[in-house]
Amino acid sequence: MADEALSAGAVARRLGVAVTTLRTWHQRYGLGPSEHVPGHHRRYTPADLARLETMRRLTAEGVSPAEAARWARQAPDRTPVDTISRSRIRPPGRDGGGAIPVGRAGPAARGLARAAMRLDAAAINETIAHTIAASGIIATWETLLRPVLAGIGDRHAATAGLIEVEHLVSRCVSEAFAAASQANAPAGPARILLSCADEEQHTLPLEALAAALAEAGVSYRMLGARVPVAALVEAVNRTGPAAVVLWSHTRATADPTQLSALLAAPRRPLLILAAGPGWRADTLPAGVVRPVDLAEAVSLAVAVRDSLDQSREA
Repeated sequence: MADEALSAGAVARRLGVAVTTLRTWHQRYGLGPSEHVPGHHRRYTPADLARLETMRRLTAEGVSPAEAARWARQAPDRTPVDTISRSRIRPPGRDGGGAIPVGRAGPAARGLARAAMRLDAAAINETIAHTIAASGIIATWETLLRPVLAGIGDRHAATAGLIEVEHLVSRCVSEAFAAASQANAPAGPARILLSCADEEQHTLPLEALAAALAEAGVSYRMLGARVPVAALVEAVNRTGPAAVVLWSHTRATADPTQLSALLAAPRRPLLILAAGPGWRADTLPAGVVRPVDLAEAVSLAVAVRDSLDQSREA
């Protein structure tokens, strides 16, 4: 049983709630961990987790915490929502309805998706921060955030809803990446210039790259969203970056003439990366590289930095 027992943090991430919420449920309603090993914190057993899953499901449907806890304690293996008066539960669809699909993503992503549907910023922030600390920026982006953000996008495309969910999650993600970038900010000149294509407003993947670069010890300069090509070329000529990353999320913003302008700049960068799903490989000018994912973009930036360091030492 000890091998199956979970810590409070692991249970919180699986359910998509904050650890403080678990403490409240424990203190007020007796839904705490039952596994106890001398000298260690109590841990949650599968039965504890089943009760908490019922508690979370019912409270998300609008049942009062006290009544939800009563049902959770009495029938942990049942789904009692249908047996509770519908007058006590919010009508489906008031908060967007349904769930955010995350495919084969793990428990943390499913928990994050549930927290997002509840607009639970504390749980969202806690899950993101823990995953960054445990696994790093790239893994957090690929295994936690991308599945949830893609699921929100899919639901919005199908229902025209979840705008409030997307805004809250995006803000939480952006703040987490900014904090990680600041905590890992390397010294030295900014050698990588990060920019969105003209009229491109989708910045979170570029913010993920910035945080991953900082984590890898690569200094960068971020221009952000909707950078006109003339302004981008001016920034390149003024700062002389070794590499430029131009992000485009959609075909509408992926104009290859922007890349051609960078190639023709007086202080042409050593490396130009066309990042994002907007770019088509067959339209890229010669000399432009299209990374397949965040990890490759970071790897290429690190290689440019190392190459510059070696040339200066020679």
